[in-house]
Amino acid sequence: MLILAALSLAIWVYLLFGHGNFWQSGPSLAPARPLVAPPVTIIIPARDEAHSIGRALRSVLAQDYPGDLRVILVDDRSRDGTGEIARAIVDPRLTIVDGAERAQGWSGKLWALQQGVQQADSLILLFSDADIEHRPEHLATLVAKLEAEKLDLVSEMVALNCESLAERALVPAFVYFFTLLYPFDLVNDPGSRTAAAAGGTVLIRAEALERVGGLEAIRGALIDDVALATLVKRDGKIWLGHSHLATSIRPYPHAADVWRMVARTAYVQLKFSPWVLAGTVAGMTLVFLVPPLAAVLAGGPARVAGLLAWVASSVTFSPTLRRFCLSVAWAPFLPLAALFYTAASVGSAVDHISGRGVVWKQRQYG
Repeated sequence: MLILAALSLAIWVYLLFGHGNFWQSGPSLAPARPLVAPPVTIIIPARDEAHSIGRALRSVLAQDYPGDLRVILVDDRSRDGTGEIARAIVDPRLTIVDGAERAQGWSGKLWALQQGVQQADSLILLFSDADIEHRPEHLATLVAKLEAEKLDLVSEMVALNCESLAERALVPAFVYFFTLLYPFDLVNDPGSRTAAAAGGTVLIRAEALERVGGLEAIRGALIDDVALATLVKRDGKIWLGHSHLATSIRPYPHAADVWRMVARTAYVQLKFSPWVLAGTVAGMTLVFLVPPLAAVLAGGPARVAGLLAWVASSVTFSPTLRRFCLSVAWAPFLPLAALFYTAASVGSAVDHISGRGVVWKQRQYG
């Protein structure tokens, strides 16, 4: 146990000081106005989003943006009245596209986005999910960042619901693990190969999208935001941060809802490799589970090392908890959240190996 606890502590020393400041829960954009306001087309793919589409559309149509704005909603063959709700919103800037049957080899979301891109004629595109509500200054702030720093892509992780017990216990940890995997400082560093975006809001230059081969270049990707950012960063500049100007209105009231969200793409993230999965399980165990086990069950130096590593994990989790306006008393329970996400990753692999694959929005992907 001493060797494992000492190794875990050494890893936490590295994570604290050498892993792109992932735990500092930044950066965020302050509201800003662009000096130049080129035309923007907002493209929203929607499949069975009746619960949120009205609020989402009204929020993008209410943007305080000084340039021309067009909104394209692609109704991806919804069966819950999403299209009817959207058509009840009368605005000359809003175009509603009835989505075609998904083309072979495309993921559902990317196929819907592609149909919107084909109808867009703006120099700048904003891909926004159908469950995102934007504050009026959000688009202007994104464009100001894009233009001021001559970026090709700007993305933000929107604020997530954190009301139910399951959300409070698991959603901040989801954001924490995302930033651990993709430290924002490294994503935003042109000299680093780390690339990522958050699919809720992705602002991209049409020229940059065309340069990388368009959405067709990633047409089958299930983690499409990271795939797109990786392509763009190869010869362009990207930026990723947290947002307080946009909010997800999709609830996750139960732990099972979070499980399904994670299991949908976890094994995809692990490249469908049982060896990568095994390494991930071993790594999560060593980094997050060994410290409390050593602190509680071991003695002497092993207990000290385990306790120090456990404290380090709690310290790094605290800024994310504060972002969600939660007490730092949740921080010591991060190992339990890590256990949940590790189990969900194993569950994702079991789904694939058993032939069930990924099921999302009533669609199955092998």
